[in-house]
Amino acid sequence: MAEKQVKAETMQATDVVERAKGFWAKYSKRIIIAGSAVIVLLGAYLGYKYFIKIPNEKKASEQIFPAEKLFGKMASTSSYNKDTVNMVMNGDKASGITGLLKIISSYGSTPSGNRAEYMVGACYLQLKQFDKAIKHLKEFDGNGADQIQSKAYLLLGHAYAEQKKTGDALSYYKKAGSISGLDEAMVTEALFIAGRYADAIGNTKEAIELFQKLKDNYPASQKVTSGEADRYLGKLGVTK
Repeated sequence: MAEKQVKAETMQATDVVERAKGFWAKYSKRIIIAGSAVIVLLGAYLGYKYFIKIPNEKKASEQIFPAEKLFGKMASTSSYNKDTVNMVMNGDKASGITGLLKIISSYGSTPSGNRAEYMVGACYLQLKQFDKAIKHLKEFDGNGADQIQSKAYLLLGHAYAEQKKTGDALSYYKKAGSISGLDEAMVTEALFIAGRYADAIGNTKEAIELFQKLKDNYPASQKVTSGEADRYLGKLGVTK
């Protein structure tokens, strides 16, 4: 009897993890596309802030531009083939592209090197090299660029989710929506992802709290007005 119970619990836990694994596939394109859209703004912000303080930034900025441009094109078209990702990360002399890994190695302390950490982390995530993705995404610092920092946290959540580290994944999904200064659309999207993930891993209490927070604090958001928040709350046993 005890053996059957253990087997049933093991199968249930496996099912929970399998249901949670779809998060990267579902949200990867939207998150990285949005991230690439603000990476240029991040470059302008950090370049202005640190250009005078860091002499190497001009050289780093010139070298990173081709790879950064290719990354943006790759993200906007959702065309993450291995050859293009490899070119972005390792460079291509014939095309005049300096790889982002070399930028990090040579100019890691500059704003360009910092931006490279984000893009390399995103690339490793596409390659399913999750430990490396986590390492580089954690090295990235938004330095006040709240939107891209939120995206980095979401990507970290995906990386941990794929490693089945559910506690770390949920923590980063929640952090993505807790940064002050985010616009409402980004906050509500992050809360919704966190709520869905909490539900997927069987953390009903956390899921209810997240969907309720979404509903109470952002009643005019698309996730609430469309009825999605109420639909998930209803699924979790919470009625209007």
